[in-house]
Amino acid sequence: MAITDFFAGEIATELLKQLFMISAKAWKYKSVAERLIDLIENMQPTIKEIQYSGVELPPHRQAQIGMLSNTLEKGKKLTEKVLSARRWNVYRQLTLARKMEKLEKDISNFLKNQILTHILADVHLLRANSDVRFDRVDRSLEMMTEHLGSMKIGGGGMIREAMKIAEATMEIEMGNDEEKFGVGLEIGKRKVKKMMFSAERGLIGISGMGGVGKTTLARELERDVEVQCHFENKVLFLTVSQSPMLEELRAHIWAFVSGYEGVNPVPNWNLQYEGGVKTQKLVILDDVWTREALDALTFNIPGCTTLVVSRSKLTEPKATYDVEVLREDEALSLFCLCAFGQKTIPSGFDKKMVEQVSGECKGLPLALKVTGASLKDRPEMYWKGALQRLQKGEPADETHETRLLHQMEASLENLDSTTRECFLDLGAFPEDRKIPVDVLINMWIEIHDLEEAIAFATLVDLSHKNLLTLGKDPRLGSSYASYYDVFVTQHDVLRDLALHLSNKGKVNIRKRLLMPKRESSLPKEWGRNSDEPYRAQIVSIHTGDMDEMGWSDFDMDFPKAEILILNFSSDKYVLPPFITKMSKLRVLVIINNGMSPAVLNDFSIFANLSYLRTLWLERVHVPELYNTTVPLKKLHKMSLILCKINNSFDQTGVDISNLFPKLADLTIDHCDDLVSLPSSICGMTSLNSLSITNCPRLSELPKNLSKLQALEILRLYACLELKALPVEICELPQLKYLDISQCVNLSCLPEEIGKLKTLEKIDMRECFFSDRLSSAVSLESLRHVICDKDVAFIWEEVEKAVPGLKIEAAEKCFSLDWLDE
Repeated sequence: MAITDFFAGEIATELLKQLFMISAKAWKYKSVAERLIDLIENMQPTIKEIQYSGVELPPHRQAQIGMLSNTLEKGKKLTEKVLSARRWNVYRQLTLARKMEKLEKDISNFLKNQILTHILADVHLLRANSDVRFDRVDRSLEMMTEHLGSMKIGGGGMIREAMKIAEATMEIEMGNDEEKFGVGLEIGKRKVKKMMFSAERGLIGISGMGGVGKTTLARELERDVEVQCHFENKVLFLTVSQSPMLEELRAHIWAFVSGYEGVNPVPNWNLQYEGGVKTQKLVILDDVWTREALDALTFNIPGCTTLVVSRSKLTEPKATYDVEVLREDEALSLFCLCAFGQKTIPSGFDKKMVEQVSGECKGLPLALKVTGASLKDRPEMYWKGALQRLQKGEPADETHETRLLHQMEASLENLDSTTRECFLDLGAFPEDRKIPVDVLINMWIEIHDLEEAIAFATLVDLSHKNLLTLGKDPRLGSSYASYYDVFVTQHDVLRDLALHLSNKGKVNIRKRLLMPKRESSLPKEWGRNSDEPYRAQIVSIHTGDMDEMGWSDFDMDFPKAEILILNFSSDKYVLPPFITKMSKLRVLVIINNGMSPAVLNDFSIFANLSYLRTLWLERVHVPELYNTTVPLKKLHKMSLILCKINNSFDQTGVDISNLFPKLADLTIDHCDDLVSLPSSICGMTSLNSLSITNCPRLSELPKNLSKLQALEILRLYACLELKALPVEICELPQLKYLDISQCVNLSCLPEEIGKLKTLEKIDMRECFFSDRLSSAVSLESLRHVICDKDVAFIWEEVEKAVPGLKIEAAEKCFSLDWLDE
C-alpha cells in the first residue's frame, strides 16, 4: 500500500472532526459543512477496508486513492483556516465559504461513480483474504527465527534477552481489530511513520526511559510496515544489547541490506553503496546503549532507513520521537488488565485504592504491568500494604523489585561513578516537585568536587539518557546563564529507583539519609538508631509544621553531613537542633512549599556552621541581621527566592560585608518587598555575581557600586520601578555581563557606559531607549547585545566600530499580530 493510501483514512478522520466543529461553531458554513460530513461518513468505511486489508493496490488504483488523499489534506488545511478566522473579517469569511463549496464539489465528483469504489474494496478484500492467512503463518515463523538469531548475534545473556523481549512485547488486545496495539501508542506510531517515510531521513530514533514501551512501539511499527505497506522480507529487527558483538551484527545487517551474504570483511558502508537498493528496507536496532555502537551499525545506502531504539537520545532531536508515559485513563486500563484480566475495576473492589496503586506507577507501562501482575488474585489487605510500600518508594513485593527496579537499574550500568552518584542525589528531592537546577549544580560542586561546567554537562548527560527531564529554556548552556529559575523533573519510578539504591543497608551507615515522602514527623527508625552517629553526607527531610516537640525524639549526630535539605509546608518552622552537630555542613537548602512565607525560629544555630558555603532560602521570612550576628565566614553563595526581606538589610549600623566576608554570588528573586539595597553591600569586595530579579518595588541601587571591584555579572531583570542606573556602574573594572531586560521604566544607559572595557554582553529586552550611546563605541570587548527591534538602531554606530559585535533583535513577549487576521 502506498504512503498516501495509508494516510488517507487518518486525514479523513481528522477532517471529519474539524467539520463537526465548524458545523457547531461557524454558522456561515453550517450547511456546506453538514453536506461534507455526510459525504465523508459514507466514504470512510470503504477507505478503511482498503487501509487495513494489507495488500498493495495496483498503480492506477493507488493514483486514485492518492488524488483523494491530496484533496482531503487540502480540505483539512482549509478547515483549520475556517476555525481560526475572525468573525469580523467579512472578506475572509466570503473567500473561505467559496473554498468550502469547491471542496464539496471536488469530493462529490470523486464519488459520483459509487460502484467503482465498492468494486475496488471488494476485489481488494478478496485478494487479502486469500493471501494474508498464509503471510501471517510464514511471518510468525520468520519472527521466531529472527528473535533467536538476534539473541545469538547480540552476544551473551540469551535467557535474559528472551525474557526482555517477552516482557517488552506484552500487548493489550482491543475488541476492535483496528486497534491491536499497546495502549497509548497510536500517536507515537503515527509520528514515527511520518519520519520513516520522509525521503530525507535515513536515521531516526525512538527514545525514552526504561519501561516506557519503546520496544513495544518498535514491534508494532515493524508489523504495521510489513502488513500495511507490504514490506515482507524488507524489515530487519535486531536486539543490540549492552555488550554487542558488533562485527557479527554488521555482517548480518550488510547481508540483509545488500543481498550479499558471507562478505568478509564488511565494506565501509559510510561510503555510497554503488549497487543501490532496488526496494525500500527498514533496519530496526533495538536496545542500543552507546553512540559508538550506533556509529558502527549505521550506513549510507539509498533506500534504507535505520530506526534506533534506545534509552538515550542518540539521534538528532528533530529525528527522534520521545515516548511519553500513558494518560491516566490508559494507565488504569493497562493496570486493570494485568491485575484483574479486564480493562475496568471489578464490581465490589475498592475503586479508590486501585486508582491510587495505579497512580503510583505514574503512567509507566512496565511499572503498571509488573505492579498489576504482582497484585493479581491478592486480597484487599495485601493491596493496602503494597500501596503503603509504594508510597514510601519501596517495592510492592519481591517480584516487583526483581522485575521492575532491577530492569530500571540497567539504565545506570553505563554511567561513570560520578554521574551515577549524581543520579542517586536526585532522590533527595520530593516527588512531583520541580528541582531548581541551581540547587543541583551547587550540590554537585560541593559534594563531588566538580567544576560548574562539568556539573552542568552531567545534568545534560542525565537528561539525554532520559534519567531526568531538563526544562526547555533558551538560556540553558549559554554564557552567563542563571539557573535559579530553571528546573528539572524526574519520573517517580526513577526517583523510587534512586531511593531504593540509596536506602540499602543499616540506616546509620547510608551515604544518603532520605525521607521518601512528606510525613508529620521524622521516621521512627531514625530516632531508634540515634544512639550511634550517622554517616550520611546528604540528609533530606520533608515534613509539615515542626516545633521543638517535633524534634525532641531525634537527637541525632551527623559528623559527616555536608548537605541538608529541609522541605516543609507551613507558615512557621523550627529549625532542627541537630544542625549544631553538622560541623561539616557546606550546603543548606530550606524550601517552604506552603502558600505563604514561613517564619523560621532558632536561626541562632547558624553560628556553628563555619563551613557553610551555599545557602538557599525559599518562601521564608529572612531573619533580621545585627552586628552581633555571628559571621558566616566561608559562605560563597546565597539565594533568597520568594522571600520576605522585611527589614533584614535596613538595620542601622549593620555591615553586611562583615557578616558575609567571602560572599561571591548573591541572588534575590521574586522578593516583592525589597525597596532598596543597603550601601554596605558594596563593601563585599569578593562579590562576583549580583542578581536582583523580579523585584517590582526596587527603585534604586546604591550609589557606591563602583566599590564592587570583583563584580563580573549584574542582573537586574524585571525590576519594574527601577528608573535609572547609577553612573558609578561605569566604574566597575571587571563587569562582563549586564542584564536590564524588562526594566520598563529605565529610559537610558549611563552616558559613560563606554568605560566598561571588559563588558561582553548586554541584555536589554523590553527596554524602550531612544538615545544613541556615543561612548558605547569604546566598548571594545562587547560581542553580544540583545534588544527589541524598535531600539536596535541605537547600536548601529557601535556595531560598525566594534568588530564581531552581534546585535540580536529579540522577539517580543506579547504579540498583537492576531488582531490583523
